[in-house]
Amino acid sequence: MSLLLKGVRPYGEGEPVDVLVRDGVIAAIGTDLGIIDAEVVDAQGQILLPGFVDLHTHLREPGREDTETIETGSAAAALGGYTAVFAMANTNPVADSVVVTDHVWRRGQEVGLVDVYPVGAVTVGLEGKQLAEMGTMAAGVGAVRMFSDDGHCVYDPLLMRRALEYSNSLGVLIAQHAEEPRLTKGAVAHEGPTAARLGLAGWPRAAEESIVARDALLARDAGARVHICHASTAGTVELLKWAKAQGISITAEVTPHHLLLDDSRLETYDAVNKVNPPLREVSDAIALRQALAEGILDCVATDHAPHAEQDKCCEFAAARPGMLGLETALSIIVQTMVEPGLLDWRGVARVMSERPAEIVGLDGHGRPIEVGEPANLTLVDPDATWTVRAAELASISNNTPFEDMTFPARVTMTLLRGRVTAREGAAVGGS
Repeated sequence: MSLLLKGVRPYGEGEPVDVLVRDGVIAAIGTDLGIIDAEVVDAQGQILLPGFVDLHTHLREPGREDTETIETGSAAAALGGYTAVFAMANTNPVADSVVVTDHVWRRGQEVGLVDVYPVGAVTVGLEGKQLAEMGTMAAGVGAVRMFSDDGHCVYDPLLMRRALEYSNSLGVLIAQHAEEPRLTKGAVAHEGPTAARLGLAGWPRAAEESIVARDALLARDAGARVHICHASTAGTVELLKWAKAQGISITAEVTPHHLLLDDSRLETYDAVNKVNPPLREVSDAIALRQALAEGILDCVATDHAPHAEQDKCCEFAAARPGMLGLETALSIIVQTMVEPGLLDWRGVARVMSERPAEIVGLDGHGRPIEVGEPANLTLVDPDATWTVRAAELASISNNTPFEDMTFPARVTMTLLRGRVTAREGAAVGGS
């Protein structure tokens, strides 16, 4: 079956055109194509973008299927406009072996809603003591492209240097959770006036920034690439700017919640706002937005982190950090970046699709909207508004800080290699 998208505006630019999708690729682009053997989708006024790529997703399978599964997480991703996600390694068992990473890849393919790429652990058991078998995982069926101990920092500088050296020879990427653990012991909130007033143990910016600076230098000396997960401070932005000016191969992501929210949310002690790294101050959020617009921060990554109710509905200090993010990401980027004029729709494509695909070397994602290209596409209604209801999201868990918040723009359709995986608020297909 072919699909004809009528009246779309690729990248939100120019006059509306019709886009014909056939056999998994974009077959034609023009006006009044007149194709009769196709399902016709009236998309007048909607924006067509390349499918989004998330470099930082927690799908919890294997081990915590009570909070999320590859199937439910894939559904959430498709509904959010994603065609590829990278599943982090902090599962149970940890994805530190080819057995686990290949399972994640195969299960993602069985579900078939998005391409689920496994992230391999840098160290065995995420313990930071011994390098995992990176070469074996990279050579597996899942072909691991990125390694990270996310949730834990590879804090031993010699071990991190060795990981970077091996990654260089393997052609893979090390993604660092930048947190000096000796500075964050017992910390639960950003170190600042809000935490002090609320009696919450403070988490200094220096815990992140010191690792960013260190790893930039290690990557320089190893001649390797390093990627910084969930950048959260204005100081990290300055360090990235400096490192890139030196020619160091460093990239970085920012989460939607760090662009939108700040530590004033902690006034209620509601643990739904607890995240790692913590919500920072307004000045940090402003700096992050500007850095994303300028390309100092390369891309948006959700850090989608589902948690069970008992892990969130408890004392703030005891709660697990993390929040849902896949279905709300686009709308937050529109609110924080597009509406203020920091990004146009082509810029949205750059930070949510093209640049993340480039960072990890995905050939079939983040491609131009041109004839002959893979039909991994996202259709967006820029004029829509919607209100977040946790009960209506695809994830098993409901730990969203955006409950009852109304956002602009909504994904109306997602296509993975020409096959519809989400349409008008419902995932399509799956295992």
